[in-house]
Amino acid sequence: MTRQIITDARNSVRHGMPLSAGLRDGGENSGRVDVSEPASISSGIAARYATALFDLAKEEGGLKALEADADALGAALAASPEFVSMIGSPVVSREDQLGAINAIAAKMGLSTLTANTLALMAQKRRLFVLPQLVNDLLARIAAEKGEVTAEVTSAAALSAEQAAALSATLKARVGKDVKLKTAVDESLIGGLVVKLGSTMIDTSVRSKLAALQNAMKEVG
Repeated sequence: MTRQIITDARNSVRHGMPLSAGLRDGGENSGRVDVSEPASISSGIAARYATALFDLAKEEGGLKALEADADALGAALAASPEFVSMIGSPVVSREDQLGAINAIAAKMGLSTLTANTLALMAQKRRLFVLPQLVNDLLARIAAEKGEVTAEVTSAAALSAEQAAALSATLKARVGKDVKLKTAVDESLIGGLVVKLGSTMIDTSVRSKLAALQNAMKEVG
């Protein structure tokens, strides 16, 4: 059944058509969707759309455009609470979600494949898995390019020079090109928190203060 859904999704993404009404993916054809579904279910739904989109983009030589789309969508989600609210709200109608996501895709200049996928997700009330879709796509693209992604949190936004230096340092450590996924947390006080795969590298002052506080408690 999963293979059939992926096949139909591929056809829908290519031609911009909705999935067959007979196919159901955890209630995709219902008017409303429970956005509180477990993360594992959301990830599974996102993976099916990501598989269809990634495979088609690869076949058509469009992985570079797909990567740009995924980066742009990730940045938009991080910067706009309204965008996140719109895709996750069960009270926004299917038609309104479709109109909004079509307008967003056009304004951002997203590729046809990506725009068709987003429209399909809106039709099926699946836009709420967009964050997982973006992460899935970026992971697939990184793997295809032989890259690894490092999640970097800093007290202030990194400059282009700082990001390049950090990427080079991490590349020397892992032996692969490293793409940075950055975020800002002003409470860090200073330094960086870097998550590279399952490895956490914490150079922040906050972590050192926390360790000192714990040590003081043990002495007391």
